[in-house]
Formats: sequence, C-alpha cells, structure tokens
Amino acid sequence: MKSKFNDDIEKRKASILEYNKTANIISVFKMALFILICYNIYKIYVNHYPLKLILLLVVEIAIFIIASLFHKTTYEQIHKAEGIIKIDEANIKRVSGEWSDFTDIGEEFINYDHPYATDLDIVGKNSLFQMINSTGSYYGRRRFVKDLLSPNFSDKEIKNRHDAITELSKNYDFCVETEYDFSLIGVDEDFAHLISQLQDKKRFIESKFMKLLFKASSIVTCIALIYALITKNTIGFIILNCLIIFQLLLWVIGYLKANSYVGALKKLAPKISRYDNIINNITKTKFTCDKLKEIENNVEMAKVGVNKLSKIASNINQRNNGVMCIILNSLLLWDYKNAIDLDNWKEEYSHSVENWFHTLGELESLISFANLPRICNNMCLPNFTEKNNIIEATNMGHPLIPNDKRICNDFNLDNNIYIISGSNMSGKTTFMRTVGINMVLACSGSYVCANNMLSSKMNIITSMRIRDDLNEGISTFYAELKRIKKIIDQSHVNSHTLFLIDEIFRGTNSIDRLKGAQGVLRELCKCHVSGMITTHDLDVCNLEYENPNIINYSFNEHYIDDEIYFDYKLKKERSLTTNAEFLLRKVGILS
Repeated sequence: MKSKFNDDIEKRKASILEYNKTANIISVFKMALFILICYNIYKIYVNHYPLKLILLLVVEIAIFIIASLFHKTTYEQIHKAEGIIKIDEANIKRVSGEWSDFTDIGEEFINYDHPYATDLDIVGKNSLFQMINSTGSYYGRRRFVKDLLSPNFSDKEIKNRHDAITELSKNYDFCVETEYDFSLIGVDEDFAHLISQLQDKKRFIESKFMKLLFKASSIVTCIALIYALITKNTIGFIILNCLIIFQLLLWVIGYLKANSYVGALKKLAPKISRYDNIINNITKTKFTCDKLKEIENNVEMAKVGVNKLSKIASNINQRNNGVMCIILNSLLLWDYKNAIDLDNWKEEYSHSVENWFHTLGELESLISFANLPRICNNMCLPNFTEKNNIIEATNMGHPLIPNDKRICNDFNLDNNIYIISGSNMSGKTTFMRTVGINMVLACSGSYVCANNMLSSKMNIITSMRIRDDLNEGISTFYAELKRIKKIIDQSHVNSHTLFLIDEIFRGTNSIDRLKGAQGVLRELCKCHVSGMITTHDLDVCNLEYENPNIINYSFNEHYIDDEIYFDYKLKKERSLTTNAEFLLRKVGILS
C-alpha cells in the first residue's frame, strides 16, 4: 500500500527539480531584463525622451511583469508539490499505524454525552477522526464530523456515497491536489462569519439613484482627466480639480462605513481566491457517479458567483498602498465602488452562498472517507437489510489497528444479546469497539473493515469509558448508572438499537454487580434490541438458560513456558479461563 504513496513522492520530487530549473532561468532572465530597463531609462533621459525608446521601455516593462507572474506561478507549483509530498508522507504514516502524532484530533467535537463518540474513538486522541481526517476548511471539517456522529442517510444516499467514495479512492491525484488546496484555507470560523455577512440584509447604499450618482461622478471625473491631459486647458484642470476634491470629500465622509462593510471580505481575500481555484479544478474533473456529478453541478453554479466575489475582494486589496488608495478614490471612488459591487453581489447570490460552501464541505468529507480503502487492508462496502437488528460480517477487524497487527473475527448478530466473557487483556473490549466503529462507518455510507458485511440500520449507544464528575458530585458508579439508564430509555423508544456495554457495573461489589447486570439484560431483552456486554462475572452467563436470545461468547488465553498468549479470536462459549492471579504473580504483587 505504501508503494503508491512513495511513487507519488518520487513524481512530485522530480517535478520540483524541473520547476526549480525553470525558476532559476526566469530569475536570470528577469535580472538581465531589469538591467536592460535601467539602461533604457538612462538612454531615454540622455536622448530627451525619444518615442521609440519610450515604446521599447513599455514593452520591456510588460515582458518583465509577465515574467514575474510566470515566476510566481512556478513557485506556487513548487510549494504545491512540496505540500502534496507532506500529504503522501501522512498517508504512509496512516498505513504504518504511525498517525498518533497527527495534531488534529477534533478536540472541539469531543462530547462525553454523545451516544458513542468517545467510547468508540470516533473523535479525540487516537481516534478515527485523527487517522483519516483530511479536511482543510471550516465547512469540510464540520461536515465530516456530522457524517460520523449524526449519520442519517437513506438507502439511496448510502448507495450514492458508496459510489462517490469508491470513485474518489481511485482518483488519488484529484484527492491530494484538492486536499492541498483546502489546506491553504484553514479551519477557523472567520469564513463562516463572512458567509453570515454575505447572507444578511445589510446594504452599504439602499438607494439605486445614489449608486448611479456615485458611478456617474467617477465617469465624469475620468472624462475630465482625459480632457485636461489632451487639451491642457486651464479650465479643464480647474474642473478636474473640483471633481477630485468633491470625490475625496465623499470618500472621507464614507471611509469608515465603507471599510467596515467590506472588512471581512478584505481580510479573507486570499481564501476566496483559493476557493475560486478549487472550484475551477472541480469543474474540470469529469466524474462518473451520481453523487459527484451532483456536487459538480452545484459547484458549477457557484463558479461565477465565487469568481465575482474573488474579483471584488481583489479590488478591495488594490488600495492597500496609501498612494494608490488616494489615487483610486479621488478618480473612481474606489471604496464606494467596491462596497456597491458587494451590494449587487449580495442581491444576486446571498440566497445560494451557504449552500455552495456546504457542498464543498461535503466533498471534503467524502475525500476523507476515501482515505480508508487506500490505507487499510480488508475493506469492503457493506450491504443493508430491511430486517431488524442484523449484523453479519466475515473477517471484521478494527480499522485503527495497524494492518500487520489486526486480528479479524467473523460475527453474526441476529436479534441477539451477546454476553462476552474472558480474562484480562483477552480482547473483549477491542472486539466490542470493532463492531461499534464498523457500524458507525456503515451508517456513514463508508467502507468498513471486513471481507463482507450485511447489517440493519441501528442507532448505536455505548457505555464503556465512564467518567466521574467532581464538580457535579457524580461518582464513576453513578455516572455508569445514568449511562445505562439512557441505554434502556432509548431501547424502549426505538428497538432498532445496538447497545455496547463494557464491564457492566465495575464500580460496585460483585453481589450488586451480578444483580444489576441480570436486571439490565432482562430489561433490554424486553425491548427486543441487540447488543453486547462484557463481564468478568461468569454467573451472568447463566442468563442464556432463561432466554434463547442471550448467547455466550468469549475470548481466552493459553500458556506456554510460564508465558501468557492471546489469540484474540471469538469463541461461542463462556470463558473457561482466568488470568488475574497469574498476572499478579507476573508483576510481583503476589509471590
């Protein structure tokens, strides 16, 4: 799996060498041209401004500007290749299981009250989010988290997502280039605030007459300038000066209002320009599946609007130089013009703008999911059944475990409750998380880590990592009680529920733990839900004798030469072994 990424790294490094050669040639050319321009300026001065030399100077300056733009583009390509190499290196780390140093863990999305987010390592440290997230914008990041934590897709939507993720997983160049472009935008909320302003009803000038008046004033001033320069008429210069003074006064009066109105757009001009580039790249790509075609069509509709917005933002920044600011506003009422252009843009596009960026965010989310089949072995697209509470999987494994260390199990849940017993470190909790995280991926319309998988759509709720709350005076045991109560309440409301309970009632004595576990399981059986609990109390396993829907499974260990070994394979039986005493002796607590 690494070979694809290593090949891409070599390809990008080769392109960097070529771009560097081109950049060096342009640098030498620009230096020579600059010397020639300086010499020409000297000759023009010495020879009293001959027209031929002036025209030659204009041509030289034009060539210098074109060369500078080409030079800039070349360096942008170098930076892009370097950025994509970093993405390739991140993908190699994903394949190797060395991604735990990725800094973005989705910390702001950690919610301990969520039905499964932290228990199943969906967000947070060493999470699914940390491993496969490749979003680079505010909207993409939130869409990806929404798809993981609140999936609510119809069968048709899931089929469309399957097709989209599969197509993206095979179009690596498009994905890495798009990921790089989005990485230049950033995930902060500034852009969301800008979108809110672009949607609001606030206008710089409401009156159409005043807008025409300001435009006419600029046109008349430009005509007066041309007239004065051509005729060199004193009256023409007087009129021009009066118009310039009038426009400067107007500018001073409206300076604060105009700058406040376009402030957010001015600040985010580079990001808007990058969105413009991203949209152009997307519309150049010919997708084949319905979902990506739908995204492409929505982006196509955004193309003109974002391009216009990018031009307005660029125009706003043209006046950053103090001298240029005065010249532009004295002749063209530049700040007024840009604010009025933004007014007109909002009139035309404000109702659509948020949908554009949500669409781009959806594409980012799909690209993140497309990472999975590229970095994990043993991936498949799950099928769904109309039957209730079914999970059938062959060779199901945990996608966060490295490929060379992953142990897979067959799994078949059919309106059952599994009691999983086993000794310490035997794999009970990891298996439960394996089922849970693959169900999250399935419901998200993604690949799952299995040879094949068939399941019902179920609401997932867990009780695994229990946290006390000192501020609220809640102990670990009481926190678990509250969590279990949530599971029972949800099960009463919706029988399409998959519950996962780890080490039930570990915070109390063995007698109460047994009574509590039995009571919870009997109550959940009444709700006709499916799920699993893990336990060390083998007496809980006796419930299979009173309810045929309760089935015992276990993980066990074996010993060779006074060493403990685990095979992490699920067995259809209650646990036959214990290892606590062995481990206590192993670490020296017992002699």
